[in-house]
Amino acid sequence: MTDAQSGSVPDDPREPAAPAAAPAAEPAAGPAPLGLVRTPTGHAEVDAHLERLADADDLAADGHVEVYEDVHRGLREALDALDATPVPGPYENRS
Repeated sequence: MTDAQSGSVPDDPREPAAPAAAPAAEPAAGPAPLGLVRTPTGHAEVDAHLERLADADDLAADGHVEVYEDVHRGLREALDALDATPVPGPYENRS
């Protein structure tokens, strides 16, 4: 029984094997967009903060922290606003 081997094997053992293909060139260094799709939530304020995440696509990795912290702060404020007691309007004070 003969097992197939992967790779290039010379017919004559005295011949050197064919050189391996050179590794593919690395892509150009620098930021590259991930191309993630952001689905709208229907809440304008939240959607605006989520769109801000796209700003990180143009930054090097060390610049992402500022964008992430800004978005996190905005989303936290939007959530906190949901828990806030509504302020009555000027004519809603009924006795």
